[in-house]
Amino acid sequence: MTLLEKVKANLILDHSADDELIEMYTTAAIKYAESYQHLPEDFYTNNQMPPTTEQAVIMLTSHFYESRDGSTGGFFSDNVQAGQQVWNTVNLLLRLDRDWKV
Repeated sequence: MTLLEKVKANLILDHSADDELIEMYTTAAIKYAESYQHLPEDFYTNNQMPPTTEQAVIMLTSHFYESRDGSTGGFFSDNVQAGQQVWNTVNLLLRLDRDWKV
């Protein structure tokens, strides 16, 4: 299953009308992961993404997609702190595979 297919499964989307948009958000989420983890740019182009990082990318991509109109959206949408909860969860997952440089 491709990353696009995993994101669409997470979003419960069964159409391809937004595939280009989702791929754009996925690229942004991967760039964020590489930066947060202190990895070189395009690291995940040439290296396998660990499962925890992949889950963070899926969650962040889904958040970008569901929040594209400026709302918080997503699985935390009933909470005032929804946007922050998404970022906290994503960052916790990304920390597991972080290159801890000083």
